[in-house]
Amino acid sequence: MTSSSFAKAGILMLILVTTSVFSWELYVRSKGFDNSYDDGGPLWTHQRHKVCKDQNNSTVFIGSSRIKFDLDTKTWESLTHNHPIQLACVGSSPLSILRNLAADKNFKGNLIIDVTEVLFFNTAPNVFERTETALKYYKDETPAQKASFVLDHLLESQLVFLDKDRLSLNAQLQSLRIPNRPGVFEFPMFPPDFGRSKFNRQEYMTDNFLKDTLQQNQVKGIWAFFAKMSKEPPISGVKLDSLLNSVKVSVDKIKARGGQVIFVRTPSSGPFLMGETMGYPKEKYWNRLLLTTKCDGIHFSDYPEIAHFECPEFSHLSQQQAIVFTQNFVRILGEKGWKFSGTNQ
Repeated sequence: MTSSSFAKAGILMLILVTTSVFSWELYVRSKGFDNSYDDGGPLWTHQRHKVCKDQNNSTVFIGSSRIKFDLDTKTWESLTHNHPIQLACVGSSPLSILRNLAADKNFKGNLIIDVTEVLFFNTAPNVFERTETALKYYKDETPAQKASFVLDHLLESQLVFLDKDRLSLNAQLQSLRIPNRPGVFEFPMFPPDFGRSKFNRQEYMTDNFLKDTLQQNQVKGIWAFFAKMSKEPPISGVKLDSLLNSVKVSVDKIKARGGQVIFVRTPSSGPFLMGETMGYPKEKYWNRLLLTTKCDGIHFSDYPEIAHFECPEFSHLSQQQAIVFTQNFVRILGEKGWKFSGTNQ
């Protein structure tokens, strides 16, 4: 084969590959997919690096998935002129991250801790897996990984089909469900329109999800599945005392350096809220948390303007609801004397 033949074959291959990529991209966009970022260790680490860079004009958020859905960052920034740094992790306790911030002598800024009782008041190893993985990546990150993250962001911001959680080959294979049988159990999957991730690590429900009661019921069914799987009773007694005291130690370190710390209980509704209220009575868990740490707190049920939400799937707010929640959240913080700029030093 001559050199000109090789060149023609190369050009043809390039055209075929480009056409295939372009066609696949158009197809997934036509199905309602938009840019969603891989919310793994690299993206979490990118946010963690911001924590001490501009503490006078930023607020760190830790917790679980609710604060990732319920905080509308554009509304927050427009009302506070303050940059939110999202370090919350889905399905996780925030206590590992709280300890990490407390141990960071350079951190003396604003910290808002979201409390989802079933995850916050929990000592099971599985609720720390995601945060411990993120922290390990942050501590061990190499220059090559930093460079790779920049390149990945460049591509992910332009190409929708790079959505790892929904459009990768592994994700497509996992969507081919196998019926449960002896020795084989298929863990329930979240529908594709629930929980898209932005580059700032906020999450949101798509319009398709809000229109599709089948998808909403699918997520409600997953919450019911988790409730049935949970065999251990909520922690109490010595275990609860130990957990609360460990939170106090971390909070005290941050406050001693001039930082502000406040807890927030974001909205839930329906059977999910009923189960949380029964399993984690407010006076035994929420009230004791504030009393032990000597911190202020905002519990959604105490404020009519944020107590009325009916969550589409019982546990998280839609994008429109998040705007209303954030508007009122900022106002309540202001009424409590929260400083959106500067520290207490």
